[in-house]
Amino acid sequence: MSGFLVDPMAARPRFRQPCAEDLAVPTPSVNTDHTNQDVLDVFGVHRDLNCLPVTEQGKPIGLINRAIFMSQMSKPYHRELYNRKSCIAFMDKEPLVVDAAMSIDALTFRTVEYGEKALADGFIIARDGQYIGLGQGLQLMRVVADMQAERNRQIMHSIDYASTIQRAMLRTSRESLAATLPDAALVWEPRDVVGGDFYHFAAYDDGWFAALADCTGHGVPGAFMTLIASSLLGQALDQLGPRDPGALLAAVNRGIKQMLGQNDSEPRLVPDASASDDGMDAAFFWFDNDTRALTFAGAKSSLFVRQPGDADGEMVNGARMGVGYVDTAMDYAWQNATVATQPGTLVFVTTDGLIDQIGGPREIAFGKRRMREAIGAVGDAPAARISEAVLDAHRAWQGEQRRRDDLTFFCFRAQ
Repeated sequence: MSGFLVDPMAARPRFRQPCAEDLAVPTPSVNTDHTNQDVLDVFGVHRDLNCLPVTEQGKPIGLINRAIFMSQMSKPYHRELYNRKSCIAFMDKEPLVVDAAMSIDALTFRTVEYGEKALADGFIIARDGQYIGLGQGLQLMRVVADMQAERNRQIMHSIDYASTIQRAMLRTSRESLAATLPDAALVWEPRDVVGGDFYHFAAYDDGWFAALADCTGHGVPGAFMTLIASSLLGQALDQLGPRDPGALLAAVNRGIKQMLGQNDSEPRLVPDASASDDGMDAAFFWFDNDTRALTFAGAKSSLFVRQPGDADGEMVNGARMGVGYVDTAMDYAWQNATVATQPGTLVFVTTDGLIDQIGGPREIAFGKRRMREAIGAVGDAPAARISEAVLDAHRAWQGEQRRRDDLTFFCFRAQ
Protein backbone atom coordinates (compact mmCIF):
# COMPACT_ATOMS: atom_id res chain seq x y z
CA MET A 1 0.00 0.00 0.00
CA SER A 2 1.39 3.39 -0.95
CA GLY A 3 2.57 5.67 1.82
CA PHE A 4 1.18 8.76 0.05
CA LEU A 5 -2.20 10.19 0.99
CA VAL A 6 -4.31 11.82 -1.72
CA ASP A 7 -6.46 14.82 -0.85
CA PRO A 8 -9.86 14.07 -2.45
CA MET A 9 -10.61 17.78 -2.74
CA ALA A 10 -7.37 18.40 -4.62
CA ALA A 11 -8.34 15.74 -7.16
CA ARG A 12 -11.44 17.69 -8.21
CA PRO A 13 -11.09 20.03 -11.19
CA ARG A 14 -11.23 23.66 -10.14
CA PHE A 15 -14.00 25.80 -11.62
CA ARG A 16 -12.53 28.37 -14.00
CA GLN A 17 -14.09 31.77 -13.70
CA PRO A 18 -15.19 33.04 -17.12
CA CYS A 19 -13.43 36.07 -18.53
CA ALA A 20 -13.95 38.57 -21.36
CA GLU A 21 -12.43 36.18 -23.91
CA ASP A 22 -15.34 33.77 -23.33
CA LEU A 23 -17.69 36.48 -24.67
CA ALA A 24 -15.63 37.18 -27.78
CA VAL A 25 -17.64 36.40 -30.92
CA PRO A 26 -15.43 36.36 -34.06
CA THR A 27 -16.83 39.15 -36.19
CA PRO A 28 -15.70 40.57 -39.55
CA SER A 29 -13.68 43.76 -39.27
CA VAL A 30 -12.35 46.43 -41.61
CA ASN A 31 -9.16 48.46 -41.43
CA THR A 32 -8.39 52.09 -42.15
CA ASP A 33 -7.58 51.28 -45.81
CA HIS A 34 -11.14 50.12 -46.42
CA THR A 35 -13.72 52.54 -47.79
CA ASN A 36 -17.31 53.16 -46.84
CA GLN A 37 -18.29 51.12 -49.91
CA ASP A 38 -16.40 48.20 -48.35
CA VAL A 39 -18.42 48.69 -45.17
CA LEU A 40 -21.65 48.63 -47.19
CA ASP A 41 -20.51 45.38 -48.80
CA VAL A 42 -19.76 43.78 -45.43
CA PHE A 43 -23.13 44.81 -43.99
CA GLY A 44 -24.79 43.53 -47.15
CA VAL A 45 -23.24 40.08 -46.75
CA HIS A 46 -23.65 39.90 -42.95
CA ARG A 47 -27.23 41.08 -42.48
CA ASP A 48 -27.31 40.15 -38.80
CA LEU A 49 -24.23 42.24 -38.01
CA ASN A 50 -25.12 45.27 -35.85
CA CYS A 51 -21.62 46.71 -35.42
CA LEU A 52 -18.38 46.46 -37.39
CA PRO A 53 -14.97 46.90 -35.72
CA VAL A 54 -12.29 49.04 -37.39
CA THR A 55 -8.62 48.12 -36.89
CA GLU A 56 -5.23 49.56 -37.73
CA GLN A 57 -2.49 46.96 -38.04
CA GLY A 58 -4.74 44.61 -36.08
CA LYS A 59 -5.28 47.07 -33.22
CA PRO A 60 -8.96 48.07 -32.66
CA ILE A 61 -9.52 51.82 -33.06
CA GLY A 62 -13.25 52.21 -33.66
CA LEU A 63 -16.69 50.69 -34.10
CA ILE A 64 -19.24 51.35 -36.86
CA ASN A 65 -22.88 51.08 -35.78
CA ARG A 66 -24.95 49.62 -38.63
CA ALA A 67 -28.09 51.71 -38.03
CA ILE A 68 -26.21 54.99 -37.74
CA PHE A 69 -23.98 54.22 -40.74
CA MET A 70 -26.92 53.25 -42.98
CA SER A 71 -28.84 56.33 -41.86
CA GLN A 72 -25.92 58.59 -42.82
CA MET A 73 -25.24 56.88 -46.15
CA SER A 74 -28.91 57.05 -47.13
CA LYS A 75 -28.90 60.86 -47.03
CA PRO A 76 -28.89 62.68 -50.38
CA TYR A 77 -25.47 62.67 -52.10
CA HIS A 78 -23.74 60.98 -49.14
CA ARG A 79 -22.84 57.90 -51.16
CA GLU A 80 -21.36 60.01 -53.91
CA LEU A 81 -19.38 62.02 -51.34
CA TYR A 82 -18.27 59.24 -48.98
CA ASN A 83 -18.26 55.93 -50.86
CA ARG A 84 -14.55 56.10 -51.70
CA LYS A 85 -13.47 57.72 -48.44
CA SER A 86 -11.97 55.83 -45.52
CA CYS A 87 -14.42 53.99 -43.31
CA ILE A 88 -13.27 56.02 -40.30
CA ALA A 89 -15.61 58.83 -41.40
CA PHE A 90 -18.62 57.38 -39.56
CA MET A 91 -17.02 55.22 -36.88
CA ASP A 92 -17.25 55.70 -33.13
CA LYS A 93 -13.68 56.67 -32.26
CA GLU A 94 -14.05 55.82 -28.56
CA PRO A 95 -15.57 52.34 -28.27
CA LEU A 96 -15.10 50.27 -25.15
CA VAL A 97 -12.02 48.03 -25.67
CA VAL A 98 -11.23 45.42 -23.02
CA ASP A 99 -8.49 42.86 -22.59
CA ALA A 100 -9.38 39.20 -23.17
CA ALA A 101 -8.18 38.26 -19.69
CA MET A 102 -10.44 40.75 -17.87
CA SER A 103 -12.73 39.05 -15.37
CA ILE A 104 -16.50 39.16 -15.80
CA ASP A 105 -16.83 41.10 -12.54
CA ALA A 106 -14.38 43.77 -13.73
CA LEU A 107 -15.98 43.82 -17.18
CA THR A 108 -19.44 44.38 -15.67
CA PHE A 109 -18.29 47.41 -13.69
CA ARG A 110 -16.31 48.72 -16.67
CA THR A 111 -19.36 48.44 -18.92
CA VAL A 112 -21.59 50.25 -16.41
CA GLU A 113 -19.00 53.02 -16.04
CA TYR A 114 -18.76 53.39 -19.81
CA GLY A 115 -22.49 53.91 -20.22
CA GLU A 116 -25.43 52.67 -22.26
CA LYS A 117 -23.50 52.83 -25.55
CA ALA A 118 -21.35 49.85 -24.55
CA LEU A 119 -24.48 47.89 -23.60
CA ALA A 120 -26.26 48.69 -26.86
CA ASP A 121 -23.37 48.50 -29.37
CA GLY A 122 -21.21 45.98 -27.55
CA PHE A 123 -17.52 46.12 -26.68
CA ILE A 124 -14.32 45.14 -28.49
CA ILE A 125 -12.19 42.35 -27.03
CA ALA A 126 -8.43 42.31 -27.69
CA ARG A 127 -5.53 40.04 -26.78
CA ASP A 128 -2.10 41.66 -26.52
CA GLY A 129 -3.63 44.72 -28.18
CA GLN A 130 -4.89 42.75 -31.21
CA TYR A 131 -8.57 42.44 -32.08
CA ILE A 132 -10.12 38.99 -31.50
CA GLY A 133 -13.89 39.57 -31.39
CA LEU A 134 -16.94 41.46 -30.15
CA GLY A 135 -18.91 41.07 -26.93
CA GLN A 136 -22.53 42.12 -26.41
CA GLY A 137 -24.22 43.71 -23.40
CA LEU A 138 -27.09 41.21 -23.40
CA GLN A 139 -24.57 38.38 -23.61
CA LEU A 140 -22.68 39.87 -20.67
CA MET A 141 -25.84 40.05 -18.55
CA ARG A 142 -26.60 36.39 -19.32
CA VAL A 143 -23.11 35.29 -18.32
CA VAL A 144 -23.32 37.30 -15.12
CA ALA A 145 -26.60 35.54 -14.27
CA ASP A 146 -25.29 32.08 -15.23
CA MET A 147 -22.16 32.45 -13.12
CA GLN A 148 -24.18 32.83 -9.98
CA ALA A 149 -26.02 29.53 -10.50
CA GLU A 150 -22.91 27.81 -9.04
CA ARG A 151 -23.68 28.95 -5.54
CA ASN A 152 -26.72 30.53 -3.93
CA ARG A 153 -24.70 33.38 -2.45
CA GLN A 154 -23.37 34.31 -5.87
CA ILE A 155 -26.86 34.30 -7.38
CA MET A 156 -27.82 37.38 -5.41
CA HIS A 157 -24.44 38.89 -6.13
CA SER A 158 -25.14 38.51 -9.84
CA ILE A 159 -28.59 40.06 -9.61
CA ASP A 160 -27.07 43.00 -7.76
CA TYR A 161 -24.75 43.49 -10.73
CA ALA A 162 -27.74 43.39 -13.07
CA SER A 163 -29.49 45.94 -10.87
CA THR A 164 -26.45 48.21 -11.07
CA ILE A 165 -26.55 47.97 -14.87
CA GLN A 166 -30.29 48.58 -15.03
CA ARG A 167 -30.23 51.55 -12.64
CA ALA A 168 -27.27 53.03 -14.52
CA MET A 169 -29.33 52.88 -17.72
CA LEU A 170 -32.20 54.74 -16.05
CA ARG A 171 -30.17 57.33 -14.16
CA THR A 172 -29.76 59.81 -17.03
CA SER A 173 -33.51 59.85 -17.71
CA ARG A 174 -34.36 60.48 -14.06
CA GLU A 175 -31.85 63.33 -13.86
CA SER A 176 -33.18 64.90 -17.07
CA LEU A 177 -36.76 64.64 -15.79
CA ALA A 178 -35.88 66.35 -12.50
CA ALA A 179 -34.13 69.18 -14.35
CA THR A 180 -36.96 69.70 -16.88
CA LEU A 181 -40.29 69.33 -15.06
CA PRO A 182 -40.64 71.15 -11.70
CA ASP A 183 -43.94 69.45 -10.82
CA ALA A 184 -43.54 65.78 -11.71
CA ALA A 185 -43.17 62.44 -9.93
CA LEU A 186 -41.82 59.11 -11.12
CA VAL A 187 -42.15 55.79 -9.28
CA TRP A 188 -40.11 52.74 -10.40
CA GLU A 189 -40.37 49.73 -8.08
CA PRO A 190 -39.24 46.36 -9.49
CA ARG A 191 -41.01 43.42 -7.94
CA ASP A 192 -37.59 41.79 -7.57
CA VAL A 193 -34.12 43.35 -7.43
CA VAL A 194 -34.27 43.95 -11.18
CA GLY A 195 -37.41 44.35 -13.25
CA GLY A 196 -39.11 44.34 -16.61
CA ASP A 197 -40.32 47.96 -16.53
CA PHE A 198 -38.24 50.85 -17.82
CA TYR A 199 -38.66 54.53 -18.52
CA HIS A 200 -36.97 57.07 -20.77
CA PHE A 201 -36.99 60.87 -20.57
CA ALA A 202 -35.09 63.36 -22.71
CA ALA A 203 -35.36 67.15 -23.02
CA TYR A 204 -34.98 69.03 -26.31
CA ASP A 205 -34.91 72.71 -27.27
CA ASP A 206 -38.61 72.69 -28.25
CA GLY A 207 -40.04 70.15 -25.85
CA TRP A 208 -39.49 66.79 -24.18
CA PHE A 209 -40.04 63.11 -24.88
CA ALA A 210 -41.01 60.47 -22.32
CA ALA A 211 -41.71 56.74 -22.43
CA LEU A 212 -42.96 54.16 -19.94
CA ALA A 213 -42.74 50.49 -20.92
CA ASP A 214 -43.62 47.14 -19.38
CA CYS A 215 -41.59 44.34 -20.95
CA THR A 216 -42.44 40.65 -20.84
CA GLY A 217 -41.62 39.12 -17.48
CA HIS A 218 -39.96 40.53 -14.39
CA GLY A 219 -36.76 39.82 -12.51
CA VAL A 220 -33.74 38.87 -14.62
CA PRO A 221 -35.71 37.81 -17.78
CA GLY A 222 -37.61 41.10 -17.68
CA ALA A 223 -34.35 43.01 -17.25
CA PHE A 224 -32.95 41.33 -20.39
CA MET A 225 -35.97 42.62 -22.32
CA THR A 226 -35.57 46.17 -20.96
CA LEU A 227 -32.00 46.17 -22.29
CA ILE A 228 -33.20 45.16 -25.75
CA ALA A 229 -36.17 47.54 -25.83
CA SER A 230 -34.44 50.60 -24.37
CA SER A 231 -31.50 50.19 -26.75
CA LEU A 232 -33.86 49.97 -29.72
CA LEU A 233 -35.74 53.05 -28.49
CA GLY A 234 -32.45 54.98 -28.26
CA GLN A 235 -31.58 54.03 -31.84
CA ALA A 236 -35.06 54.99 -33.06
CA LEU A 237 -34.80 58.41 -31.37
CA ASP A 238 -31.43 59.00 -33.06
CA GLN A 239 -32.85 58.13 -36.47
CA LEU A 240 -36.41 59.53 -36.30
CA GLY A 241 -36.30 62.21 -33.63
CA PRO A 242 -38.72 62.44 -30.68
CA ARG A 243 -41.78 64.15 -32.19
CA ASP A 244 -43.71 61.17 -33.62
CA PRO A 245 -44.41 58.66 -30.81
CA GLY A 246 -46.38 56.35 -33.11
CA ALA A 247 -43.47 56.03 -35.53
CA LEU A 248 -41.11 55.33 -32.61
CA LEU A 249 -43.35 52.50 -31.36
CA ALA A 250 -43.35 51.04 -34.88
CA ALA A 251 -39.54 51.22 -35.07
CA VAL A 252 -39.11 49.43 -31.72
CA ASN A 253 -41.68 46.83 -32.82
CA ARG A 254 -39.67 46.03 -35.95
CA GLY A 255 -36.44 45.91 -33.96
CA ILE A 256 -37.72 43.47 -31.33
CA LYS A 257 -39.28 41.17 -33.94
CA GLN A 258 -36.09 41.09 -36.00
CA MET A 259 -33.76 40.66 -33.03
CA LEU A 260 -35.79 37.82 -31.46
CA GLY A 261 -36.84 36.20 -34.73
CA GLN A 262 -40.54 36.84 -34.02
CA ASN A 263 -41.47 37.63 -37.60
CA ASP A 264 -45.14 36.87 -38.18
CA SER A 265 -44.47 36.47 -41.93
CA GLU A 266 -42.52 33.28 -41.23
CA PRO A 267 -44.92 30.94 -39.39
CA ARG A 268 -43.34 27.92 -37.72
CA LEU A 269 -44.69 24.63 -39.10
CA VAL A 270 -43.36 22.73 -36.08
CA PRO A 271 -43.78 24.31 -32.61
CA ASP A 272 -40.44 25.22 -31.07
CA ALA A 273 -40.30 25.17 -27.28
CA SER A 274 -37.30 27.52 -27.35
CA ALA A 275 -39.02 30.09 -29.58
CA SER A 276 -39.81 33.40 -27.91
CA ASP A 277 -42.94 35.53 -27.94
CA ASP A 278 -41.76 38.58 -26.05
CA GLY A 279 -42.35 42.30 -26.31
CA MET A 280 -43.73 45.19 -24.31
CA ASP A 281 -46.69 47.42 -23.56
CA ALA A 282 -45.72 51.07 -23.71
CA ALA A 283 -46.75 54.72 -23.65
CA PHE A 284 -44.65 57.16 -25.69
CA PHE A 285 -45.38 60.88 -25.66
CA TRP A 286 -43.97 64.16 -26.88
CA PHE A 287 -44.70 67.54 -25.26
CA ASP A 288 -44.33 70.67 -27.41
CA ASN A 289 -43.27 73.72 -25.40
CA ASP A 290 -44.78 76.27 -27.79
CA THR A 291 -48.22 74.73 -28.40
CA ARG A 292 -48.44 72.96 -24.99
CA ALA A 293 -49.80 69.95 -26.91
CA LEU A 294 -49.06 66.43 -25.68
CA THR A 295 -48.77 63.89 -28.51
CA PHE A 296 -49.38 60.35 -27.25
CA ALA A 297 -49.18 56.87 -28.75
CA GLY A 298 -49.92 53.83 -26.63
CA ALA A 299 -49.45 50.09 -27.03
CA LYS A 300 -51.98 48.55 -24.60
CA SER A 301 -51.44 51.66 -22.45
CA SER A 302 -53.54 54.71 -21.57
CA LEU A 303 -53.16 58.24 -20.26
CA PHE A 304 -55.34 59.72 -17.54
CA VAL A 305 -55.78 63.46 -18.08
CA ARG A 306 -57.56 65.86 -15.72
CA GLN A 307 -58.00 69.47 -16.80
CA PRO A 308 -58.40 72.29 -14.24
CA GLY A 309 -61.99 72.43 -13.03
CA ASP A 310 -62.76 68.90 -14.30
CA ALA A 311 -63.41 66.67 -11.29
CA ASP A 312 -63.63 63.42 -13.28
CA GLY A 313 -60.89 63.61 -15.91
CA GLU A 314 -60.71 61.33 -18.94
CA MET A 315 -58.80 58.28 -20.14
CA VAL A 316 -56.99 58.59 -23.48
CA ASN A 317 -56.63 55.02 -24.70
CA GLY A 318 -53.84 53.66 -26.86
CA ALA A 319 -54.02 50.81 -29.36
CA ARG A 320 -54.89 47.33 -28.11
CA MET A 321 -51.74 45.88 -29.67
CA GLY A 322 -48.45 45.18 -27.90
CA VAL A 323 -45.00 45.87 -29.32
CA GLY A 324 -42.78 43.12 -30.76
CA TYR A 325 -44.97 40.07 -30.11
CA VAL A 326 -45.45 37.33 -32.70
CA ASP A 327 -49.08 38.33 -33.35
CA THR A 328 -48.17 42.00 -33.90
CA ALA A 329 -47.64 42.68 -37.60
CA MET A 330 -44.19 43.86 -38.64
CA ASP A 331 -45.75 46.92 -40.31
CA TYR A 332 -48.37 47.70 -37.62
CA ALA A 333 -48.87 51.47 -37.34
CA TRP A 334 -49.69 53.11 -33.99
CA GLN A 335 -51.76 56.27 -34.21
CA ASN A 336 -50.94 59.48 -32.35
CA ALA A 337 -53.48 61.25 -30.17
CA THR A 338 -53.09 64.94 -29.26
CA VAL A 339 -54.08 66.26 -25.85
CA ALA A 340 -54.26 70.00 -25.22
CA THR A 341 -52.87 71.10 -21.86
CA GLN A 342 -53.05 74.30 -19.85
CA PRO A 343 -51.51 75.41 -16.57
CA GLY A 344 -52.66 72.94 -13.94
CA THR A 345 -53.47 70.05 -16.31
CA LEU A 346 -52.60 66.73 -14.66
CA VAL A 347 -51.33 63.78 -16.73
CA PHE A 348 -50.90 60.31 -15.17
CA VAL A 349 -49.62 57.15 -16.91
CA THR A 350 -48.86 53.75 -15.40
CA THR A 351 -47.82 50.22 -16.28
CA ASP A 352 -50.27 47.44 -15.43
CA GLY A 353 -48.44 46.58 -12.20
CA LEU A 354 -50.60 49.23 -10.52
CA ILE A 355 -53.92 48.33 -12.16
CA ASP A 356 -53.64 44.53 -11.94
CA GLN A 357 -52.55 44.20 -8.30
CA ILE A 358 -54.86 41.80 -6.47
CA GLY A 359 -56.12 42.84 -3.04
CA GLY A 360 -59.06 44.06 -1.01
CA PRO A 361 -61.64 41.91 0.80
CA ARG A 362 -62.75 40.18 -2.42
CA GLU A 363 -59.19 39.70 -3.75
CA ILE A 364 -59.76 41.49 -7.05
CA ALA A 365 -57.65 43.87 -9.13
CA PHE A 366 -56.99 47.45 -7.97
CA GLY A 367 -58.31 48.72 -11.31
CA LYS A 368 -58.49 52.10 -13.02
CA ARG A 369 -61.46 53.32 -10.97
CA ARG A 370 -59.56 53.12 -7.67
CA MET A 371 -56.57 54.76 -9.32
CA ARG A 372 -58.76 57.69 -10.40
CA GLU A 373 -60.35 57.90 -6.95
CA ALA A 374 -56.92 58.05 -5.29
CA ILE A 375 -55.91 60.87 -7.62
CA GLY A 376 -59.18 62.75 -7.10
CA ALA A 377 -58.92 62.47 -3.31
CA VAL A 378 -55.99 64.92 -3.23
CA GLY A 379 -57.51 67.37 -5.72
CA ASP A 380 -55.09 69.91 -7.14
CA ALA A 381 -52.11 68.80 -5.08
CA PRO A 382 -48.59 68.72 -6.57
CA ALA A 383 -47.51 65.65 -8.50
CA ALA A 384 -45.40 64.36 -5.59
CA ARG A 385 -48.43 64.37 -3.28
CA ILE A 386 -50.56 62.63 -5.94
CA SER A 387 -47.85 59.98 -6.28
CA GLU A 388 -47.88 59.39 -2.51
CA ALA A 389 -51.67 59.12 -2.46
CA VAL A 390 -51.73 56.55 -5.25
CA LEU A 391 -48.96 54.50 -3.59
CA ASP A 392 -50.74 54.60 -0.22
CA ALA A 393 -54.01 53.44 -1.78
CA HIS A 394 -52.25 50.72 -3.75
CA ARG A 395 -50.37 49.35 -0.71
CA ALA A 396 -53.50 49.42 1.43
CA TRP A 397 -55.37 47.51 -1.29
CA GLN A 398 -52.55 44.97 -1.64
CA GLY A 399 -52.55 44.21 2.07
CA GLU A 400 -51.07 40.77 2.71
CA GLN A 401 -51.18 39.78 -0.95
CA ARG A 402 -47.88 39.26 -2.73
CA ARG A 403 -46.73 41.84 -5.26
CA ARG A 404 -47.75 40.51 -8.66
CA ASP A 405 -45.64 42.65 -10.97
CA ASP A 406 -43.21 45.54 -11.30
CA LEU A 407 -44.76 48.92 -10.50
CA THR A 408 -43.97 52.03 -12.54
CA PHE A 409 -45.97 55.24 -13.01
CA PHE A 410 -45.30 58.84 -14.00
CA CYS A 411 -47.35 61.97 -13.44
CA PHE A 412 -46.82 65.65 -14.03
CA ARG A 413 -48.78 68.86 -13.76
CA ALA A 414 -48.42 71.33 -16.60
CA GLN A 415 -47.08 74.76 -15.63
